[in-house]
Amino acid sequence: MPFIALTRAVSPSIVDCEITHIDRTPINVARADRQHLEYERALAALGCDIRHVEPAPQHPDAVFIEDTAVVLDEVAVITRPGADSRRGETAGVVAALQPFRPLVFIEGPGTVDGGDVLVVARRIYVGRTDRTNDDGIAQLAALTVPFGYTVIPVNVRGCLHLKTAVTALDDGTVLVNPQWVDAEALAPLDVVPVHANEPMGANVVRLDDALLYADSYPRTLELLRARGYRVVTVAADELAKAEGAVTCCSLLVRV
Repeated sequence: MPFIALTRAVSPSIVDCEITHIDRTPINVARADRQHLEYERALAALGCDIRHVEPAPQHPDAVFIEDTAVVLDEVAVITRPGADSRRGETAGVVAALQPFRPLVFIEGPGTVDGGDVLVVARRIYVGRTDRTNDDGIAQLAALTVPFGYTVIPVNVRGCLHLKTAVTALDDGTVLVNPQWVDAEALAPLDVVPVHANEPMGANVVRLDDALLYADSYPRTLELLRARGYRVVTVAADELAKAEGAVTCCSLLVRV
């Protein structure tokens, strides 16, 4: 299988999750569980080997495992999340990643959320946000440049993470909400804007021959399919109430 997908169960305390840029609304934990299970099934159907990381019920945001690490082909960077409440989430991820990659670590006072890190070929775009600071970006560069990567800071406005505003469709193309990130910062990539009525629709999980996408954004979905992309959809609206999206719920490890 081309990818191992590390996932983590929805915490029963998800109702106490961190919220920054959206209004807090009631979360149905059982429905979030069902959506997460269907998400895992979709990844498995697309060829991923699902591996469950030890649950962290004491951490409300633990299902959003992407924020705890940046996994490259050569190394995995264990992050230092920007929210104090999330820093305990990394321990279980360290144990899960050790068999697959050498590990390096972001140290304080640096902060990095994995949701702010977009890897496109040998370029690593990193969002400057409330969760990722300049010290963390500098550390990430120091840890990855020796492997041939270029780290490019990107200013983000109006949303939680860089990958709320932009994700990769292929090695040369990104899906973008231009209200939240300047397309010029993403050069030389080609930019596909989300539909104007679907500002949250820029988040997509890219696998080798398919994209996994939330079914809440039908107009942007139509744009993607018109461009020839194979797109598989899942329901993720309950998880979105915790300010999460489809990339947030897995760490993909190429094997």
